[in-house]
Amino acid sequence: MSSITVPPPKCLQKTFVAPRRHMFGPGPSNVPPRILAAGAEPIIGHMHPEMLEIMSDIKSGIQYAFQTQNNMTIAVSGTGHTAMECAIFNAVEPGEGVLTAVNGIWGERAAEMAERIGARVNSIVTTAGGYFTSEEIDRALAKHKPVLFFLTHGESSTGVVHPLDGIGDICHKHNCLFLVDCVASMGGAPLHMDKQGIDILYSGSQKVLNAPPGTAPISFSERACQKVFNRKTKPVSFFLDMTWLANYWGCDGKPARIYHHTAPVSAFYSLRESLAILAEQYVKYIADCHMLYCKTKPSDPLKHSFFHMLPTVTTIVAPPGYDWKEITSYIMKNHNLEISGGLGPSVGQVLRVGLMGGNSSKASVDMVLEALRDALRYCHKSKV
Repeated sequence: MSSITVPPPKCLQKTFVAPRRHMFGPGPSNVPPRILAAGAEPIIGHMHPEMLEIMSDIKSGIQYAFQTQNNMTIAVSGTGHTAMECAIFNAVEPGEGVLTAVNGIWGERAAEMAERIGARVNSIVTTAGGYFTSEEIDRALAKHKPVLFFLTHGESSTGVVHPLDGIGDICHKHNCLFLVDCVASMGGAPLHMDKQGIDILYSGSQKVLNAPPGTAPISFSERACQKVFNRKTKPVSFFLDMTWLANYWGCDGKPARIYHHTAPVSAFYSLRESLAILAEQYVKYIADCHMLYCKTKPSDPLKHSFFHMLPTVTTIVAPPGYDWKEITSYIMKNHNLEISGGLGPSVGQVLRVGLMGGNSSKASVDMVLEALRDALRYCHKSKV
């Protein structure tokens, strides 16, 4: 007699076919056939020589994308949140100070992560869509004396790309590491890790890179490595401990690599291919989606309704009198196209359109504009 008491799920006896959609929200973006094909290659072992060669290629691709020569450059097995935690968990010890710049949701997330490991967290805050002057950052660093300053380069919740020039020098003047989130901006806005004095920089695979979610590039400067590898306490996470990850990625100079975790082999195939495409088309990707604003006409209801300037994720002020949820639902149902509402402080205020990597084309711009105009014609508008 069988000991199975739970029957096979009927839902799993049916074949699943994913719908094909235009992924024009803030991420994930559409994965092109070339990257899908790479991810479908046969599985090999995560410690096989071929896998280590792929990891070396990924490291070189990240160095190019970040414009850095940092040896300590890897891809974390996880999403951008994983890389954010990797940066904070390794660079900060309990009781040390962290300063976060909050002009959207990601500064808030960084502050919470630092609080959870016992850091002394302070924040400088501006309105959604705003940014910080060098003088404001300098005064805050002088006041709070943190070991780490967090700033989001491409704030996808509010549509801001934050200026970076000179901030690294200000941080170093205060003996502080400069941590930057470029998940939404890498490959779509100019970024120069070494020249801009960034100590820790991380991103994600699912936006401009057009790879499946689940891998996160990250790089540490020599100054950051001095802090990370001379801790008094172990990082709170074994999985994200850079002492182990540095060895697995061959960044610690040791002759042998030791098993740490089973890497997502297929995801690494995809990431390698996406970085290869970025190396071929980097200039094309920069700022393409600003075409969306340039194409609007003076009489268009979308004219003059943009929050700010992030090239990869355009935030459009939600048209007055309309329910943003009705607009996005209508566009999904009638145009098979995803755009998103706001996130964090921009909820209910904006629509977010992401045209990233291979999606940043004139045809995509035309498709989004037609869908938005159609939605404004057919969705209910309040008389208030």
